[in-house]
Amino acid sequence: MDLEGKISVDPRIMLGKPVIRGTRITVELILERLQSGETVEQIATSLKNIEVEDVYAAIDYAIDSLRREKVFITREHRQGSARL
Repeated sequence: MDLEGKISVDPRIMLGKPVIRGTRITVELILERLQSGETVEQIATSLKNIEVEDVYAAIDYAIDSLRREKVFITREHRQGSARL
């Protein structure tokens, strides 16, 4: 999916959070609604100016962001002190 065309990051809009291009709907909001149990279709229907493809673009953006995240292991973590 072409995230460049669907997702926008602009410091003047929603404090620079990633949004669906042309809206103030954040990727964060979409993920929160998915987490609360709404379907992709329900989200697209309930939020104005977005389509199902936009919801999937938000999901893809979040996945891509996590894939690019760098994790640095500290000595403390190497000693097995990291717990969930």
